[in-house]
Amino acid sequence: MNTTTTSDAPTQAPTAKRRRPKALLALEPSTATRPGIRTILSDMTATSVGNAFVALLFAASGPVAVILAAAAAANGGEGLSGDLVSSWIFGVFLGNGLLTIVMSWWYKSPQAYFWTIPGTVIAGDALSHLSFAEVLGAYVLTGMLIIFLGWTGLVARVMDALPPQVAMAMVAGIFLRFGLELIDASLADPMIAIPMILIFVALSTIPAAAKFAPPVALAAGIGTATALIFGRLADGALDGGIVAAPVLTMPTFSWAATIELVIPLAITVVVVQNGQGVAVLRAAGHHPPTNVAATASGVATIPLAFLGSTPTCLTGPTNALLVAEGHKRNHYAAAIACGVMSIGVGLIAPAFTGFILAMPAAFIATLAGVAMFTPLKNAFLAGFSGGASAGALTCFLVTFSELSLLGISAPFWGLVFGVAVTKLLDRTPQSPPKGR
Repeated sequence: MNTTTTSDAPTQAPTAKRRRPKALLALEPSTATRPGIRTILSDMTATSVGNAFVALLFAASGPVAVILAAAAAANGGEGLSGDLVSSWIFGVFLGNGLLTIVMSWWYKSPQAYFWTIPGTVIAGDALSHLSFAEVLGAYVLTGMLIIFLGWTGLVARVMDALPPQVAMAMVAGIFLRFGLELIDASLADPMIAIPMILIFVALSTIPAAAKFAPPVALAAGIGTATALIFGRLADGALDGGIVAAPVLTMPTFSWAATIELVIPLAITVVVVQNGQGVAVLRAAGHHPPTNVAATASGVATIPLAFLGSTPTCLTGPTNALLVAEGHKRNHYAAAIACGVMSIGVGLIAPAFTGFILAMPAAFIATLAGVAMFTPLKNAFLAGFSGGASAGALTCFLVTFSELSLLGISAPFWGLVFGVAVTKLLDRTPQSPPKGR
């Protein structure tokens, strides 16, 4: 009897495995215990909420300005209608907020999803000579391609083949501009910038106080108060209305839009943006599901395209802000808080983004600078340690140069040239991490 039981067990396990589709084997399963509401609320510390708020402010400032610039290029420079722009912003905040909540809860690790900024720039160029519906059709096809790349496991293979120093050097090259803009803001508008910097430094030197008064969030509060007290808020913050009104636009498919946009957009999502997000989260000690993140980005991209929204990605800067402070175990709660706030912004997108864009330029630059201070430091430390220093330096320089070839932005080329130099000049590059 015992012999029969023992011999049956090993024959059943392989059979169960064979029944699972091979494609699913590339998608990383969640091994975490999904947290309940009480657990999430207990893990949502003041630091977590502060990080989430700052991350959302970041997404609702500069990146939204990129959307507005892209929309203004449409129709031969006449721009998209206010309703279409509002729907675009509604989609990227509400849709990606929902995705952020679901993915961060399911894996109990931070995974903030927003929209691809370089992809928005590419779309803005295309809108100058393609119709809005054609560009949306390219978004749908891009989403399908990204799903294929994630489903088949090709994304994780590419990411694991990248030397980690080169990947973090790309992140450093992207984040450096925030540090430089912080210096420019402090010189151009010290009334706004200096109080924000001082409160950030003061609270950062007192770890005990920082637990209850997150330095970056307090810096945002001081900057906002200063702008309001001295009348620095521009007029017209609510001219676009308060509540968003989504507009459904049916995509159309054309060879011109497909050839021009699909491959470049897929590269910006899978390699550039998701590459940043994965590198940032790995550096913070997390193990993002690379293939699942790509697949989720593609799945979200398709329905959001009907609202006019740019393709979804696992964002680098926002995730860097979420994991910059606090305990590792609370980072997922910060991401969930960011997702909840993002949904709120989506519902009142015209009012919120109008208010942020009405703030002095120095406020946005200073807030982004102090928020990115720790992530930038960590990116430099991770990028220029180990054996791939020549490749990392090459990647950093190319990324920061804003080189653009074949319609593809500098971070991608930074990775390409960085890996090439690593293989040629770095004799003992550090092996990429095995875990994902």
